[in-house]
Amino acid sequence: MITKDMTRELIGRQVVDNHGEKVGKIGQIYLDERSGDPTWATVNTGLFGTKESFVPLQNADVHDRDVALGVEKKAVKDCPHVGRSDERLTGSEEDELYRHYGIGHGNGNGRTDARHATGERTDRDRTDTDRTDRTARTGDDAMVRHEENLRVGTETEETGRVALRKYVVTEDQTVTVPVSHEEVRLEREPVDGTEAEARPGAMGEAEHEVTLHRERPVVDKTTEAVEKVRLGTRTVTEDEKVSDTVRKERVEVDDPQHALPRDERRS
Repeated sequence: MITKDMTRELIGRQVVDNHGEKVGKIGQIYLDERSGDPTWATVNTGLFGTKESFVPLQNADVHDRDVALGVEKKAVKDCPHVGRSDERLTGSEEDELYRHYGIGHGNGNGRTDARHATGERTDRDRTDTDRTDRTARTGDDAMVRHEENLRVGTETEETGRVALRKYVVTEDQTVTVPVSHEEVRLEREPVDGTEAEARPGAMGEAEHEVTLHRERPVVDKTTEAVEKVRLGTRTVTEDEKVSDTVRKERVEVDDPQHALPRDERRS
C-alpha cells in the first residue's frame, strides 16, 4: 500500500501494470488535500518519455523498487489529457480519471481535489477561486501564456511473422540410357591344308553353345545439396502523417472603462 511517508521516495521509480509489464517512470505525485495521502501519479510514457499520463495509486503497491499498479498498461496509454497546470487536479478532472480507470473515489465520499506534492501542507481554507486558479504568474505580475506543441517519435511494434518451411514433392523424371546386347551370327571360314584330312570318327553329331549377354537399366537415387535458402528483412522508410489537437492560451483584456484597440485586446 502506498502511504504519505513514501511520497518523495516514489519519484523516478519504474511503474509496472497489473501484469508486470513496464509502463514508465513516475514524474510527479498528487496528494489528497484532505488526508494528504498519495492518490495520483504522473508517469512518463511513449518514446523517450515524451508523454505524461495520470495513473491511480489506489490499490498500488511497491514490489522491490517498482511501483505495481492495479490497472493495465493499455488503460494508462489511453488516459484522458488532464491536469496541465502541474499544480492541481480539479474535481471534474479527477472524476474523469476515475471513470476512465473504472475505480471508485479515493475516500468513498465523492470527489477529492488532488494537489501536486511540493512538500508543503495545503491550506484547507483556500477558496474555490484559489483552487481553480490555473494562471501562472511571475514576480512582476506578468501573465505567462502557454502553448502546446506536438512532439512526435516512433516506436517499434510487431506486425506479423513469416515462417520458412521445407516440404517434399514428388515428380516423374525420364532419362534415356543406352544399353547393348549380344546377338548370334554364323561365321564361316575354310579349313587350311593341315585340317583337310578328317580324323577317324570325326563324322557325326556335335553341339556347341554360346552364352549371350545384354545390358539393362539400373536406377539408383542419391541426395545432394543444391542451394541455401534463408529469410532476411529490409527496412523501408515511408512518410506517415500524424495529427492531434493542441491547446493554446489566449490573453484578453476585460476592462470596459478603458477600451483598447481590437488588435491589442487579444494576443
